[in-house]
Amino acid sequence: MDDAVVRVGRALRLVLLIALALLFLIPFYLLVRNGLSSEQDITSPEWTFFPGELRWENVRELFDDPSVPFARSLLNSALIAVATTLGTLLLASLAGYGLARIPYRHANKVFYGVLGTLLVPAAVTFVPSFVLVSSLGWISTYRGLIVPTLFSAFACFVFRQYFLGFPRELEDAAQVDGLGYWRTYWLVVVPNARPVFAAVGTIVFLGAWNSFLWPLVIGQDQSAWTVQVALSSFTTSQVVRLHELFVAAAVSILPLLVVFLFFQRWIVAGVERSGID
Repeated sequence: MDDAVVRVGRALRLVLLIALALLFLIPFYLLVRNGLSSEQDITSPEWTFFPGELRWENVRELFDDPSVPFARSLLNSALIAVATTLGTLLLASLAGYGLARIPYRHANKVFYGVLGTLLVPAAVTFVPSFVLVSSLGWISTYRGLIVPTLFSAFACFVFRQYFLGFPRELEDAAQVDGLGYWRTYWLVVVPNARPVFAAVGTIVFLGAWNSFLWPLVIGQDQSAWTVQVALSSFTTSQVVRLHELFVAAAVSILPLLVVFLFFQRWIVAGVERSGID
């Protein structure tokens, strides 16, 4: 009797997981289905699971469209996301390690000040940031798109929480060997903190890739467009190109899927070790 109950429970869990997986895959199915359809198939009142003829030429049309430099936009997004991720990991981890390990009587005050910035709405700092970037002549440049977004208070908080629980024995051994704070951080702490680095890096990469408002305002030239700005150009007041929009959206999420699938196990491990409830 007990074995039958266990088997029924496992079967129900399996059915539930399959249903949730199918529900999760619906948006991806719609992107692929509509991306390989014609405008008539997309807007037709008669729905079909897949159109009778898959239009693979939609992909070629997307990259050959002279009005939207989609390939350049993908490259810009990749460079900006990678640079933002690396810069944020370096700055936030150094700040978090310093606040957690370097003795300083005002460390807690500095930490609370950093946390306080999380309470400030982004809209409050948006205009001053734009004025500063504009005065520096960084409009439509990688510097203007990357530098103002490098430091993250949230990432600093996560690293500090992680380093508070980092084994002091490893640091003590490094100090006995004559290592200072910098070499201890670089040679001992970083190699043993890969889960939290991978978790924070994945979150920052996803956020940088999906960022829209700041790249829209700063990247005023087409050569500085990111993929999100390019996606918005397919739906304007003059024209709506649904098939290009869907195929572009499908192409743009591929890097995110690769990054997430590669680092997904590190995300959970990193959050668990950081001490966040």
